[in-house]
Amino acid sequence: MDTKILLEQGTNELEVLEFTLGGNSYGINVAKIKEIITYQAVTPVPNSHPSIEGIFMPRDTMITAIDLKNCLGRGESEPKGLFIITNFNKLDIAFHVEEVRGIHRVSWRDIIKPDATLSTTEESVATGIIKKDGKLIIILDFEKIVTDINPETGLKVSEIAELGQRNRSEVPILIAEDSPLLNKLIVDCLKAAGYDNLIHTENGQRAYDVVCQCKAEGTLKDHVRIIITDIEMPEMDGHRLTKLVKDDPETADIPIIIFSSLVNDEMKRKGESLGANAQLSKPEIGNLVRVVDSLVEEKHLNY
Repeated sequence: MDTKILLEQGTNELEVLEFTLGGNSYGINVAKIKEIITYQAVTPVPNSHPSIEGIFMPRDTMITAIDLKNCLGRGESEPKGLFIITNFNKLDIAFHVEEVRGIHRVSWRDIIKPDATLSTTEESVATGIIKKDGKLIIILDFEKIVTDINPETGLKVSEIAELGQRNRSEVPILIAEDSPLLNKLIVDCLKAAGYDNLIHTENGQRAYDVVCQCKAEGTLKDHVRIIITDIEMPEMDGHRLTKLVKDDPETADIPIIIFSSLVNDEMKRKGESLGANAQLSKPEIGNLVRVVDSLVEEKHLNY
């Protein structure tokens, strides 16, 4: 699979693989995909979640197979079709789909955010909708799908308690995260870790608006001394946000931490080329706090 776009710098674009289930079109960010293979028989796992078809071992690596049709409440898949093998949050997972239609390159600004009529924001498994060639492609929240099946794969909030009693800090931190649930969890974890002065926004564009407003008012040091950003977000992704901040002499010194399920070797190279100070996979909330601690001490951000 051609993934040149993964290494392009701050274009605010992504490639979406379109696939079908029950005659409907769905999408996944190509950056999450390792490979696509023909369906093969799996070994059922006793007492597992109903959406887990079983396990199999292509190339001597054990992978869990998830029946995506079942996850979406559309019944069970037949033993045919394809497996989309993904890697995110340091997990290799295969999603069973019917067929693949192709790849579309789109701007994050062209992705429509689902409205409240589809479901409540914290329950939705749709992160966005693309209109392409007269049809709608629903981009699914694969992290939430996996976390709903096994909550242990989500943010490891228990790591914060292991940090012990901590002093309070007024270092202003700006957060860009489009998932309402993860946004709240990150804020709660940072507050539990002693960081009380937080601005949280729903995407890179909103975060950049805060940066620009503070720059215009001369209040950057009062409101933005560290930025924590996801990568996948509507309107503006985390890589574009990083590029804009790091390319501006007035904001280039602000440390940026990329905190995303997409942090793999390729994406790390891209983040480094854009000037990100640190990059962490999303389950590592304890490490996120440690990196924030380190940057605060290294760059004397308390003063």
